Formats: sequence, C-alpha cells, structure tokens
Amino acid sequence: MRNPTLPKLTSQGLKLDTSAESFGLLRSSTDVIEDTGDLRERMAEDGYLYLPGYLDRDLVLRARKSVTERLAAEGLTAPGYSADEAVAHPDSGLKFKPDLAHDNEPLHRLLYSGPMMEFYERFLGGPVRHYDFTWMRAVAPGYGTQPHGDIVFMGRGTHDLYTAWTPLGDIDFQLGGLIILEGSHRLRSVREEYLARDVDEYCENLEGEEEYARTNQDTHGWRWDGSVSEDPVELREQLGGRWLTAEYRAGDLLTFDTHTIHASLDNRAERIRLSSDSRYQLASEPVDERWIGEAPVGHGPEGKRGRIC
Repeated sequence: MRNPTLPKLTSQGLKLDTSAESFGLLRSSTDVIEDTGDLRERMAEDGYLYLPGYLDRDLVLRARKSVTERLAAEGLTAPGYSADEAVAHPDSGLKFKPDLAHDNEPLHRLLYSGPMMEFYERFLGGPVRHYDFTWMRAVAPGYGTQPHGDIVFMGRGTHDLYTAWTPLGDIDFQLGGLIILEGSHRLRSVREEYLARDVDEYCENLEGEEEYARTNQDTHGWRWDGSVSEDPVELREQLGGRWLTAEYRAGDLLTFDTHTIHASLDNRAERIRLSSDSRYQLASEPVDERWIGEAPVGHGPEGKRGRIC
C-alpha cells in the first residue's frame, strides 16, 4: 500500500520507496515528555525521540536569522531576495559550514542553555556537558547526507552520547529533512561491524598509511568518509525497517542514539536547508578529545590514531 500523502522523495538522487512497508513518519514522543522513565524506554525502543514544538520557536527563528544574515553577507544567498528567505545562490555549493556557529550567541543560547540542556540533564540523570564543536548544516539544493551512524565519528569517549538535530526553520518534504532507519540501533551486525570502526584510525603497520593520514585534512578524515552506504534504497532493503521522517517546523527537536543509522532527503527546493547537530553526554563520563576545547581538532591530522591492522 502506498502512503497517499507523500510526494516523490529522493536521497542521494535515488527515489525512495514510499510504500507503507518501506517508509513512514517519525513517532512523536510529546505524549511521554513529562515521564523520564518512559522517555528512556522510548529511546531504547526507537533509537530516537521526536519532540515537535519542544523548543521555543521564537528563539529558533532568532538563531536562524543570525545564520541567514551571515550567509547573505558572504554572498551565498541569491540577490533579489531577503536574507531570511535563504534562497541559494546558484554557485554556493553549500553543505557543511561550521563557521556559522562561531561567536553566534543566539545559536549557542538555543543549543547550550535553557530547555535543551534541561532536557538532557533530566534524560541522562545528572549534570551534562555538550561538545564544544557545533555541526552547522547549510545545504544548498542537491544531494543530502549519506547514511551513517554518528559514533564512528565520535566514539573515543562515552558511547552514552546523544545527537540533537535541530531544524533552523520549517523544513517540508521538498526542502528535505533528516531520515532515520527504523530499528537500526538494535542491529547486531551493524553494531559489531560498521559501528565499531573509527573514521580517524589508520593502519600504522602499512607502508605509507601514516603519512597519508597525517597530511590529509579532508572534512571526514582520510580514506573512509564514515558512511555505511552510498545507496539508501539498497541499504534499507538489506537491513530492513523503514526510513522515517517528518515535515519539521522551527521549534521541533529530534534527538537520537549515536548508533542509529540516519541520512537526509535531498533538497529539491531553491532554498538553503538550515539545521544544526549538537552532542550531549553526562559530564562525569569520558569525552572524545577531538570535539572539545576552543579549537577542536576534529578530523584534522591531530585527530588521527594508528592501530595494527
């Protein structure tokens, strides 16, 4: 049976099967928002919590404004439109732009104070620290993000770590938001193989690999970009479950286990899709050193680590 309300949806340029057996909508957890035990059970079951309207919409829109004004000032939005419309300049080629978070007080207030921190302190049951690095997405029309799990990028500290995906504005199916592969956090084969890897590890016993790793400064590390697949259609067929998403609105919060496989729909609009990824854990737990400090090393040469292959 088809999902009658869904338009044609693509990811990585591939048409997704939107039948009821292969595609669905995220389950809202606003019904259990006041019960921490239920929230934890829901996270264990689903691998995510979708909380429509949890954040202050006005604060989200102020954070959005701080971002769109910077994009316009850099000439990355199309002339003839207001900055807030975020219509992409044809030559922008935007995808990942973390500098938009630097010295951005409205964005930091949204992500690292108030309801966001209160949620994680209650959910995790103690004082929380967030990563100092903020992943800012400014995605121009075109392909979205390939399927992946976050832990392969940030698994050197605690694995009791959670991502907050925060849409900075309304994101309909045309603009294309985040999609989650149902039940993927519980798949043993994925946990024992793909999710056990580290994108910044290299084989120190293989000639030439160490020098390559230390001199390559691509955004996602060296030879492996961290994706589990380049084909979200084939991946779903192999692993089972459904791709899940929603038409998001400013004020929504989607948080998920860093073992949960996710990707994004393609942006088939003319506007830039704006969202942020931020990470939270108990302050008492070990933290991945790549993502803390005034200038986190991230996936640069300092973040590489050798192992015997």
